[in-house]
Amino acid sequence: MKLGFDIDDTLINLREHAFHIYNQKLGQNVGLDVFHALPSMEIHSAFGLTKEEGGKLWHSLRDEIYYSDCATFPHAREALNQLVAKGHEVYYITARAKEHTDRTRQWLLDNGFPVAEGHFFCGMSDSEKVHIIEQLELDYYFDDKPTVLATLSHLPIQICVKDRSYNRHLTLPRITSWEELPRLMQG
Repeated sequence: MKLGFDIDDTLINLREHAFHIYNQKLGQNVGLDVFHALPSMEIHSAFGLTKEEGGKLWHSLRDEIYYSDCATFPHAREALNQLVAKGHEVYYITARAKEHTDRTRQWLLDNGFPVAEGHFFCGMSDSEKVHIIEQLELDYYFDDKPTVLATLSHLPIQICVKDRSYNRHLTLPRITSWEELPRLMQG
């Protein structure tokens, strides 16, 4: 089978990592309970920032957020390595900006994710992901972002959502832990 995975907030806990960095940089101590209750992807409102202020802060900290010690979700790396060991093809499809392509691919490799040649796609907009997913003729695709998942509904693919506070309204097959992946794939 061919399986596609978003990276940020699907395989790695990027927003929570950024939340900790925001607390540190802004000298605040906003609790994780606030993070886990956020109804949207953006974290700036938890810190009293406007959308514009939040965008500027994210941009100024992007390298630190992306390439420091961001945790993978438990069992994500192991689940993907098991898929590859069983002969499945794993593809990464991320909307990170194009200038982050090489460093993101290397970060995945350095952190033990299986990245085969030609199986890593980076530098497209969220709306362009659908074209890559369609061209790859994936059997499964995993993402956290509701707007991305909505663009895939017309494809003959099993779409799965990585459980996050901002996507709980979706009625798609949901993965809360990567340990669930084998069960989810069995139907």
